[in-house]
Amino acid sequence: MGMLKFNGLDKMYEAKTMKNVRRKIVIAGGLGFLGRTLIKHFANGAYELVVLSRNENELPHAKVVVWDGIHLDQWAAELEGAELLINLAGRSVNCRYNRRNRCAIMDSRVFSTRVLGQAVQGCRKAPGLWINSSTATIYKHRFDSSNDEKDGLIGAHPDAKDAFSVDVALAWEKAFREIDVPGTRKVIARTAMVFGSEEGGVYEVLRKMVCFGLGGKVASGRQYVSWLHEKDFCGAIEWLMAHKEASGVYNLCSPCPLTNREMMKTLRDAIGVSFGLPAMRLILDVGALVLRTEVELMIKSRRVVPARLEGAGYVFTFPCLQGAIKELEQKDKGRK
Repeated sequence: MGMLKFNGLDKMYEAKTMKNVRRKIVIAGGLGFLGRTLIKHFANGAYELVVLSRNENELPHAKVVVWDGIHLDQWAAELEGAELLINLAGRSVNCRYNRRNRCAIMDSRVFSTRVLGQAVQGCRKAPGLWINSSTATIYKHRFDSSNDEKDGLIGAHPDAKDAFSVDVALAWEKAFREIDVPGTRKVIARTAMVFGSEEGGVYEVLRKMVCFGLGGKVASGRQYVSWLHEKDFCGAIEWLMAHKEASGVYNLCSPCPLTNREMMKTLRDAIGVSFGLPAMRLILDVGALVLRTEVELMIKSRRVVPARLEGAGYVFTFPCLQGAIKELEQKDKGRK
């Protein structure tokens, strides 16, 4: 009788312990802007956060494990039992596309995807969901209609000077699709530029431009800009985790893309700057050379919409840019 009582208590203890087990999220390339945004979002005690990084570092809410993004090593054990593996690894595209940088941009994405695939295949208990990054830049430069996951046009356009970027996106996604990982749900996240409060993000750069009086239209100003607020980036990741039927390609962007002219005006109005010098194409070419970047990042029309997320019922916290910028500005004032 006493033995039965002990077994009952033991089962109760086991059930209670299981409830207290934290869910594991592994973020490859997690020290960049998007990785830090996710860490801040999930640092609520319910998750065990593991970051795979090329550099040793210490984070208050995550364990950092060193990897090189190429070779299988002891870091692979961190994937065991993870609820989510998200791959954000990749050399920044904010540079000149010389031969060395092109190789680094391509290889850092393709090689990291392949070696993560090897690690997942070697797991006894593989991650339940693997989200691999891609980019909204994969869609064609256009002004007429929006690109969704089903009918969006994919490819480069000479006016956008985006052939290399599209090649990278296609190779990145191809590497991911070729990996067979039975039992692991796979999602490709074609992410637009994310506006957030972490240092090093695109919003920080745009805000500085506006404050310095450089917040006018870029080139014609007609090119469309697809974007996403940081809360909806994290919200979409959570949604993908919760919906076990979700797989394949998802566009992570606001449902309301707008032209560059409209975006810059919205920024100026929110920040309280009445005028912004426009950047004509000749100035852009010279400026990109001086700043060691590429004009494609500023002139390509990215008119992308999140048809699958919206169609499945995801509700955006910030569907329109005005509300998104207002929230970020309030947050910025609160820190001062």
